[in-house]
Amino acid sequence: MTDPFRCAVEGDLREDQLAGTASTVRAFLLVENPGPWGVDAVRDNRLPHAVKEGLAAAARDAGVRVNLVRRHHRPAPRSGFQVFAAHAGPGTPWLETTTLDRAEELLDLDMVALGAGRSPGLEPTEESLFCVCTHGRHDACCAERGRPVAAALAASHPDQAWEISHIGGDRFAGNALFLPYGLYYGRLDAASAVAVAAGHLAGHLGLDHLRGRSSHPMPVQAAEVALRRQLGETRLDAVRLVGQRRDGDTREASFEAAAAVWQVTVRTSSGEQRGRLTCRAVRDNPVPRHEVLAIRRG
Repeated sequence: MTDPFRCAVEGDLREDQLAGTASTVRAFLLVENPGPWGVDAVRDNRLPHAVKEGLAAAARDAGVRVNLVRRHHRPAPRSGFQVFAAHAGPGTPWLETTTLDRAEELLDLDMVALGAGRSPGLEPTEESLFCVCTHGRHDACCAERGRPVAAALAASHPDQAWEISHIGGDRFAGNALFLPYGLYYGRLDAASAVAVAAGHLAGHLGLDHLRGRSSHPMPVQAAEVALRRQLGETRLDAVRLVGQRRDGDTREASFEAAAAVWQVTVRTSSGEQRGRLTCRAVRDNPVPRHEVLAIRRG
């Protein structure tokens, strides 16, 4: 009997590029829900049908990404459930939270405000969230590689660690989303996840596992990682996007860093490689690649 196909194994063998692969999302709503989660967690869960439909529609119209979260191997709360609203930029990222008693209260949240980068009226918090994708019904790699990461973070950072439903990039499992900055990390294992989380709390990025900052387009994510590598700069807020220009398949991004302005030019292509990019894929697709053409000091 042959081993089942695993997209993360194939991605490792192809050496798929990590930088520039974060989902492009600015506004997030996380809803505590112990599960079970189906293939589409927001649709396939035990919340009332009217709540699921109304929440999905409001989020879609407002440009908000909804994810379900749960604690790793902890019983569900006996009453109430936690909700987080986060905006990853532009500007200063922020996070708010509250506890709701009834699922129907989700429909009262101001999704329009959240999508526009304004407070939806919850309580501001300085907390960081370390959300690890363990959504096995969506992709087997997320469960197999994500659960050991979730367990390690739950042990090392119990207040910040959550399991989260599908966040994208299954072939890079174990995947994590750090909020409120919208930082996507991939190819994490237990040890590297704990190290990246500790670095984050100290104000630094883990460049070896950084997929990108979700408030930026994917080519700009790749440009930021390339510039940081050249400068040896890991401080969280030390590189700031100040402009970008697109010309066909190339993107020029301008960043303020190291007391200067830097222009990074990136060309994005489908690449020569093809493969199944998720465990559920039924056919091969092109594997996207970002090529850094130039890094110039302005």
